[in-house]
Amino acid sequence: MEFTFPDYIAIALFFAVLLLIPAVAAMRTKSGDSREYFKSAGSMPWWLIGVSMVAATTSTNSANLFTEIIRRDGLSGNWVWWAFLLTGLLTVFVYSKLWVRSGAATDIAFYELRYSGRPAAFLRGFRALYLGVIYNLVVMATVLLGAIKIGVVMFGVSAWTVLAVTAAASLVYSCISGIRGTIYTDFFLFAVVMVGAFAVMHYGINHPAVGGWSAMMSNPAVASRLSFFPEFSKTDAFIAVFVIPVAVQWWNVWYSGSEPGGGGYIVQRMLTAKSQGHALGGTLFFNVLNYALRPWPWYIAAFASILIFPDLDSIRSAFPGVDPALVGDDMAYPAMIKVVPHGWVGVVAASLMGALFSTVAAQLSMGANYVTNDIWKRFVRKDASDREMILVARASSVALMLAGCALAPLIASAKSGFDLMVQVGAGTGIIFLLRWFWMRINAWSEIVAMVVSFLCAVFFQVVWPHISDRPLLFWQKLLLTIAATTVFWVAATFLTKPEPEGTIRRFRSLVRAEGRDVGMGVMWTFLASVGIFGFMALVAKTVCR
Repeated sequence: MEFTFPDYIAIALFFAVLLLIPAVAAMRTKSGDSREYFKSAGSMPWWLIGVSMVAATTSTNSANLFTEIIRRDGLSGNWVWWAFLLTGLLTVFVYSKLWVRSGAATDIAFYELRYSGRPAAFLRGFRALYLGVIYNLVVMATVLLGAIKIGVVMFGVSAWTVLAVTAAASLVYSCISGIRGTIYTDFFLFAVVMVGAFAVMHYGINHPAVGGWSAMMSNPAVASRLSFFPEFSKTDAFIAVFVIPVAVQWWNVWYSGSEPGGGGYIVQRMLTAKSQGHALGGTLFFNVLNYALRPWPWYIAAFASILIFPDLDSIRSAFPGVDPALVGDDMAYPAMIKVVPHGWVGVVAASLMGALFSTVAAQLSMGANYVTNDIWKRFVRKDASDREMILVARASSVALMLAGCALAPLIASAKSGFDLMVQVGAGTGIIFLLRWFWMRINAWSEIVAMVVSFLCAVFFQVVWPHISDRPLLFWQKLLLTIAATTVFWVAATFLTKPEPEGTIRRFRSLVRAEGRDVGMGVMWTFLASVGIFGFMALVAKTVCR
């Protein structure tokens, strides 16, 4: 794709602002203060926290994933991730205040507040390594895959060139000023992302092959994909995209950004809040934006792509120079950029880079936080100075970025990456919900759950295809993993000793998880879920008529 002078100006302005914001934030940041670097000294308002959470969740892979889902399963196929709204709202109304009261430096530091002794220390280190490095790399590789596919189509450059530019930009903006600069920059990036998404949507709708809004929505190829709920008559699809996500997945699967009870970069941002109220408000704002509003430009562009690029052969013919192995339904969105006129192409390119950088920076910030606070300072140098911790965080970011770039080409597609991440966390989610209240759960419960879920994921992804001719559907593998993980962690809970009474008493006095507050939180979760899902259904009915 060729770029004109206005396109280059738009991209240049994007990079200028991208570097300016963290530089200004760095001037306002107290140099060498680790609390400022990792938690912004608890100064963030709810609206900045909420937008930053959305920006961290929004990647180039988001557009690719939504397009792949709609082209394969229609609008209702999004229930595989819409169900995580229930997780998010439970975090808002029940767990956000508990996290703030805990005062933990990271969600991993929670383990030595809740548990005691060597098992707690081992769990903290193991979890930091598992989430901060191994799982983090899978997430980053999936996100970078989307960047590779879009970069190859838009710029005609190699995958390694895309990765090099991404690495340089993400490291600069995430490392200069810590979490404060990251949150400020996220606000700018999210605005750019939405402008670009609306541009692709607008020009997609008005493409000659689409013929405008009414023609698109009445076309049988699109009309057959507009249902908000999957068809009950299609049993396998109904179970896979609706029953399993709504009945099981949201509360019993750990997924980055949608952790039951909160975790990862969601908790990282909650812990920067001015108060409990700002943490709750920011997390609620995030869930409304993330599920009910943010995705619609991409959904509509995906509908238009069905008419412009009706099959994979049409995508291949439009981009004959692209490696056929990269062409899948998730590549229809990068192909849609071809319909955007010069002048807007630069804005769209900037928006895609913004989506990419915000997510990669969030993963780098989260991973570096774990490595620094939960591995380095906890196990390597307990007397590490603030300056040393910041240096370790920056070095960790560089190492994680390089490893993520190396792994990215090995992920098959956006949907396969999503499935792998869900599979790895299957069966562990219920522990994260119960551990605040059921004091019989101990460190070994979590250790066993993580190990078993990971081994099950490896077994079904790697071993099963070689020992059986019978393919298992994704939801079947998910249920089997949940069942095995649950059996093993519950058995481990009762076969090992409970935590000492003193540890339990200190934890309860710290978080003050009172029954009345929890009951009210569950009630508000139910009401908010009904309200937001109802709003989503209303928007779908209004937009798709």
